[in-house]
Amino acid sequence: MNLNHIKRVYLLGIGGIGMSGLARYFSHLGCDVMGYDKTETDLTKALVEEGITIVYQDDLSLLPEAFRAPSDETLLIFTPAVPKDLVLKNFFQEQGFILYKRSEVLGIISASRFTIAVAGTHGKTTTSTMIAHILKDSGYDCSAFLGGISSNYHTNVLYGDNNVVVVEADEYDRSFLTLHPNIAVVTSADPDHLDIYGDERHLIESFELFLARLVSNGVSIVKEGLPFSGTISYAKEGSSDTYAKNIRVEAGEFYFDYVGVDGTVLSDLHLGIAGIHNVENAIAAVTVALQLEISTDAIRKALSTFRGAKRRFEYIAKTETAIYVDDYAHHPEELRAFIASMRKLYPAKKLTIVFQPHLFSRTRDFVDGFAEVLALVDELLLLDIYPAREMPIEGVTSAWLLDKIKLNNKRLVTPESVLEIIKAERPELVATVGAGDIDRLVKPIKELLEHA
Repeated sequence: MNLNHIKRVYLLGIGGIGMSGLARYFSHLGCDVMGYDKTETDLTKALVEEGITIVYQDDLSLLPEAFRAPSDETLLIFTPAVPKDLVLKNFFQEQGFILYKRSEVLGIISASRFTIAVAGTHGKTTTSTMIAHILKDSGYDCSAFLGGISSNYHTNVLYGDNNVVVVEADEYDRSFLTLHPNIAVVTSADPDHLDIYGDERHLIESFELFLARLVSNGVSIVKEGLPFSGTISYAKEGSSDTYAKNIRVEAGEFYFDYVGVDGTVLSDLHLGIAGIHNVENAIAAVTVALQLEISTDAIRKALSTFRGAKRRFEYIAKTETAIYVDDYAHHPEELRAFIASMRKLYPAKKLTIVFQPHLFSRTRDFVDGFAEVLALVDELLLLDIYPAREMPIEGVTSAWLLDKIKLNNKRLVTPESVLEIIKAERPELVATVGAGDIDRLVKPIKELLEHA
């Protein structure tokens, strides 16, 4: 496929974070971009405001004539998350269209570029966004396809004037195996997506295959302690090739010293976002920047001005009586890191967590891990499981999970009752956490806390 010939693009599942990035990219190139998604969200509304047409009905009558017959000038992209019985998808297949996965298109876009690919079962969105910000802020420049909305740039796709591209490399459905990175980063490889991989061994093999796709003379930067290694190892603290030391919180802000591969120390780095786990992400990002020979002064400034990605330890409200943070954590280890960071920042405050489990299969596979880590909070408000692409699994419910959590202050709630509880109890430290549609609670909770 020659992307230079493409004049029109249709995306099935356009509202997904990765798909929306491609929609913006092709729209930026001047293509006629259109797509389908089942639900209107803030992201799809933003795309419409940018001139992209979106329909929310799986209805052939809404499909323009230009997209009804195959053409070298027409590109069809789909996400594996769309249902197999989708009318539009089946129509395109019956008409003889070649449908490309999002990952395949991303692989084609990045094939001729110097690619920095960031993979990991968690940490990849913040790390890739941080790398992109360092490159942009320093003047090195890059394009980027991110798995979240950058708080610095208010988008998930960046356009640069050089041939460097930063890509969030998604392990779901083995998507990252379309890439050929010049620099590869792996932030984590905890068991996840077992509905795809079956077991942890197959997941690990997929990461090994990803690293094997590194170009000749490429550099791999891999977190210490994973069951595979890279050119450079890194860790939050310890004796890896590069690590942090003297990690501390001053006036609610994280500071640390970076120890480089050659023993060079960058002292008193200020991280513009909160979270002990984000110090670890910063070690990887700084290591990438040093590989590109970006100056230490530019790195220092970029770290301090980095504002993170939406829904990654994002402060929503800070008042005299309440602090509210929103986070995307949806795996037990992500939750553990998030809770540990909240405790480090606010050790004296009562922590209330509103959590929405994501996927029946993930809840089933990691129920004991979820039960253990959710017991670390002071009060838990547990929403029903967000199904996403899955059908219910018998016996796998939030009530089942709640029963396993050894915590006195725990409740099964609805979105409506969450707002009632927040209004009545006014928690001093609260977080909404999860990867489903829990983000719909963010604005109303913010309004309740900011307007007593």
